[in-house]
Amino acid sequence: MENFGFLKIAAAIPEVRVADCEFNGQQIEKLIFNAYTQGAKIICFPELSVTSYSCGDLFFQRKLIQSAEKTVAGLLKVTKNMPIGFIIGVPIEHNSKLYNCATLCFEGSIRGIVPKTYLPNYAEFYEKRWFQSYQPIRVSLPQTIRYADSDVLFGTNILFNIGCGKFAVEICEDLWSVIPPSSGHAMSGASLIFNLSASNELIGKQQYVKSLISQQSARCQAAYLYTSAGFGESTTDVVYTGNAYIYENGKLLAESKRFQLKEQLIISDIDVDLLNAERQKNTTFIAKPSVNCTNYAEERLIPINPSKGNFRLNRFINSTPFIPVTDNYNESCEEIFSIQVLGLAKRLVHTSAHSLILGVSGGLDSTLALLVCIKTADRLELSRKMIHGVTMPGFGTSKRTLQNACRLMETLGITPKNIDITAACQQHFKDIDHEITQHDITYENTQARERTQILMDLANQLGGLVVGTGDMSELALGWATYNGDHISMYGVNAGIPKTLVRHLVKWVTENQMNTETNTETQKTLRDIIETPVSPELLPVDSEGTMTQFTEDLIGSYELHDFFLFYTLRYGFSPAKIYFLAQHAFKNIYEKTVILKWMEVFYRRFFSQQFKRSCMPDGTKVGSVNLSPRGDWRMPSDAHAALWLEEIKQLKENPAENSPIF
Repeated sequence: MENFGFLKIAAAIPEVRVADCEFNGQQIEKLIFNAYTQGAKIICFPELSVTSYSCGDLFFQRKLIQSAEKTVAGLLKVTKNMPIGFIIGVPIEHNSKLYNCATLCFEGSIRGIVPKTYLPNYAEFYEKRWFQSYQPIRVSLPQTIRYADSDVLFGTNILFNIGCGKFAVEICEDLWSVIPPSSGHAMSGASLIFNLSASNELIGKQQYVKSLISQQSARCQAAYLYTSAGFGESTTDVVYTGNAYIYENGKLLAESKRFQLKEQLIISDIDVDLLNAERQKNTTFIAKPSVNCTNYAEERLIPINPSKGNFRLNRFINSTPFIPVTDNYNESCEEIFSIQVLGLAKRLVHTSAHSLILGVSGGLDSTLALLVCIKTADRLELSRKMIHGVTMPGFGTSKRTLQNACRLMETLGITPKNIDITAACQQHFKDIDHEITQHDITYENTQARERTQILMDLANQLGGLVVGTGDMSELALGWATYNGDHISMYGVNAGIPKTLVRHLVKWVTENQMNTETNTETQKTLRDIIETPVSPELLPVDSEGTMTQFTEDLIGSYELHDFFLFYTLRYGFSPAKIYFLAQHAFKNIYEKTVILKWMEVFYRRFFSQQFKRSCMPDGTKVGSVNLSPRGDWRMPSDAHAALWLEEIKQLKENPAENSPIF
């Protein structure tokens, strides 16, 4: 099974006894086997995990150092036939000096030893008493030393190649330094950093450590695994609680539980493709640094090639990647809404416009745009009457949406206007000799263009701006009438995908309209949220109910937004997006349904670029945007053949492209 650039890694916090190498080795072996059975390719243990970190002056005892080496040799023997790499902390003597080291072992041999560079000199961590800081004379090349009956590369400038990416190792205090070794490793190509640590617990320290790891992971655009000593290390004056974290580009993927008395193992999948995509787009991420620093010396690359085997994804895939997943959801929604408001406010002030004009249909998009206009007027201390909301009922306008549009404008206190476009469209059909019974694209687009003409003329008449209501999902699919709802003077929803529109309207309803005076507004907004998405361009039934539903025609916006995010944000292939979608929408959509709408997405996304090439100004909100002046510069006549061919192959080989759950 293809792993699509994912690498499964594990952070272990073993049970230890101070200075009991044999016992510690047994616990390490047990966790290696546990991680191996769960499909991990690399497992990392805390600093000095073989001897324990808290040995103090026992590190001067040769018996302890020899016992550690014997334990490492034993671990190599019992794991010889396991295709899993493990990183353990060991004190190693070299040239009559003792070094605090991370040792990478794989298939019965040591592939590299990385000594600690920065040694703490605190009261409780007086490492300089026992260990030597590694400062090689020739920083560009690691040395070769003899350890555990093998000749092994020894040095800080070592990268390990695991096929899908490169990784490096640093130890505890290295991360606290002004320029951590991991910064140099990342600039030399490492997309994953392992940190073996032994950090005692103090009030407030955990959050500081997490912020430090998150920042380093984000700054290096790398995954960062950190594992620190646990309960067994607690002795004398300090307590260790066992903290392990796995971050990816600043985001926490997995963490251990604190204050546990037993061993722990956390496992997560790192998306190396995602990290490479981030680096490719980031022009400030350079391969050859300009600063003259030993941390940026030439790296020695060591291959590690574990067998692929069956791959089972072990991480959460969000089915709605555009919707904020944060500890403070309200704060995120307020931030998005405020960006929209500030963008419109700037355009309004700059143009000295006297009014804002927008079509209000009773649907989600125009509702969000109207709410942005309301907030903008309030922020600029302008009367809401300067906002002119226009309902323009036509052949497909339902009673429900028309009533909601009128009620919303009334309760929000703007200037409402109702212009029925039926007669104007009928006259236009006569002018161009189009049968009114022929409900084709001409029939539909005539209505959209008539509405846009009305709004533009009203803007001229009122000295105002036409506020666009179309969202980013519609732009991606080209689900807009060219020179109709496609055009405005400023698009406040241009950076908001359809899945997020609904959430923002809901958030405004619950947080901005939660006073007694807004009871009717809230009631109307809730009904709008529950109304199906429709362009309302085909005739309603005899009871005035809509008969046209967008998602029946082009597919679920939930799926299309998922495809859009991973296509634009990371440039993933259809095969990988399909793999992710099967995880994200498990038990929601059949595989055939996902592929059906994925094909629709790519066909429309490529064929409709010409509409995006001349889209009006609009608010950029997130990291994904379709403006031709910034985030997405695609030729209007590009072919989708490569992408569609891959989808065809996915359809022809369903078994090969089905993930293991």
